[in-house]
Amino acid sequence: MTRTAEQMKGRAGRLARLMPSGPSTAARTPFVLLVVLLLAGGLISLLLLNSALNEGSFRLSKLERETTELTDEQQALQRDVDSYSEPDALERRARELGMVPGGSPAFLNPDGTVRGVPERATAAPSPTASPEPSASASPSGSPSTTATSTAAASATPAPSAPTSPSSPSTSPGR
Repeated sequence: MTRTAEQMKGRAGRLARLMPSGPSTAARTPFVLLVVLLLAGGLISLLLLNSALNEGSFRLSKLERETTELTDEQQALQRDVDSYSEPDALERRARELGMVPGGSPAFLNPDGTVRGVPERATAAPSPTASPEPSASASPSGSPSTTATSTAAASATPAPSAPTSPSSPSTSPGR
């Protein structure tokens, strides 16, 4: 009941004549080999791509960790700079270098006149340099005399800086 290509008529006959009638394994082998090679190449490509992406991910996390460490170090250094720039720290370091606070300033006006009276800076006795007289004066070191002399020393007012009668706020040029 099978019909051959010669027995078929019309369109089916023409198509049957184009197709080989016998089993052909020789034409199938290169095709199968090509498909297997393409699949293997695709799998190897995916493996290489995946490993490259993982390497990039590890490098990214390492760089992020380094960035975090460097940011922490930068913030610590900025805190140090800020602590050295505070007015109290600047004053303490200036006193350690032997500097003294200046007097009232004098200003030059644009026309060349001087506003204010310049004064020479004088060194006031520093409150930290005064030795405690009670520790060296009394060899017995009784608690009552030590407490009394310490209280008297702390109650003594510190000498204030001399004030100038002509400060910039009261000068007539303003």
